[in-house]
Amino acid sequence: MSTSDQRWFHRRGDLARDGWESVVDENTPGWAHTGIRVAELNANDSLALATTGVERIVVPLSGSFTVAYFEGADTTTTRLKGRASVFDGPTDVLYLSSAATAVLTGVGRVAIATSPTDVVKPSVHIPASDTPVELRGAGRSSRQVHNFGTPQALDAARLIVCEVITPAENWSSYPPHKHDEHVPGHESRLEEIYYFETAPVGGAESPAAESAFGMFSTYSSPAGEIDINAMVRTGDIALVPYGYHGPAVAAPGYDLYYLNVMAGPDPEREWLISDDPAHAWVRDTWAGQSVDERLPYTNDSNDKEGDR
Repeated sequence: MSTSDQRWFHRRGDLARDGWESVVDENTPGWAHTGIRVAELNANDSLALATTGVERIVVPLSGSFTVAYFEGADTTTTRLKGRASVFDGPTDVLYLSSAATAVLTGVGRVAIATSPTDVVKPSVHIPASDTPVELRGAGRSSRQVHNFGTPQALDAARLIVCEVITPAENWSSYPPHKHDEHVPGHESRLEEIYYFETAPVGGAESPAAESAFGMFSTYSSPAGEIDINAMVRTGDIALVPYGYHGPAVAAPGYDLYYLNVMAGPDPEREWLISDDPAHAWVRDTWAGQSVDERLPYTNDSNDKEGDR
């Protein structure tokens, strides 16, 4: 790998800290506006979110969780029903105010998307049924997007968060695009984190889940040099401070998931992108194509091999 790859791409466990499998925050070199924490909890485990001045979204990846959170003299306990896996449709999530601290318990894998801010927005539980589900693209560029943390769905201070499911053999995060310049009405500056998971199609037992993989690419723009061309597996994390990112490709036989966490220094909370001009024309080819018939992935498809 190049020096840039080693700085911006991290294998599962490389960022372990304080009981968390992975931590990205303001202590990560070259990073300022976004963060993520990922953990796998057993029955007697608990994890504390002990600081204020950070807004958070608690995202169950698999399993169910209880979050007790504290704002001033108030204590609230919220049960997150969660899901069996990230490939089983949307989950309920919990947005935590920057004035809140919390304790998390449960069994399964969980991600906490974060952004430092002094702006206080109300904490809110978003049920899975209220999550906007978007089927984006067409043909082999079809993917499923859960927009629970986008500006249209959530009143946050800085965070913009969504998750994407790409069925086996499909491409997403495509055409390659960037958001590293402040061009009002056209492009916004946003750091971005990609947290990945992969799985055999339909939950197949063979080959082993550990073999599941996808591919992810990022390359330079005028804002900075970056070069990621990586085979990605469950728990891997890519950091995108600038540059064109995409495609993310699901290999034959394996579905690909990623959680996107974005925030930036611009005064407005906007998600505005610019396609790489060399590849922007690809969007026009989607006209007349159907969305992949395997989509959407939902919670009632767990037992239907090939429907996931």
